[in-house]
Amino acid sequence: MDHECPFCRIVQGRGKADILYSDNDVVVIRDIHPKAPVHLLVIPKRHVGSADDIEDPSTWSTVMDAAVKVARELGLREGGYRLVVNCGAGAGQTVNHLHVHLLAGRVFGWPPG
Repeated sequence: MDHECPFCRIVQGRGKADILYSDNDVVVIRDIHPKAPVHLLVIPKRHVGSADDIEDPSTWSTVMDAAVKVARELGLREGGYRLVVNCGAGAGQTVNHLHVHLLAGRVFGWPPG
């Protein structure tokens, strides 16, 4: 784990976060700068910088399974939700630790941005 990474600090219990779900591999927190009424971050506990840095393909399924599980538990399926992964600063990634944004509670336009 990267001890300077804010998400690693949360995983280690050394950072503040509103944790909605946690298991052996993933933690789900509320985004501190929400862009929708529901804006959660699904974060692998093992530090991975971005999607480009994934070495174990099971990382994807673990993170996505957790995202869908939480969306179902929160009853988001009927109204719809969006899953977003930003890869690199040019795409909007501001924390160098892989995370999936789970957004819901409003209508989203296309294309995003």
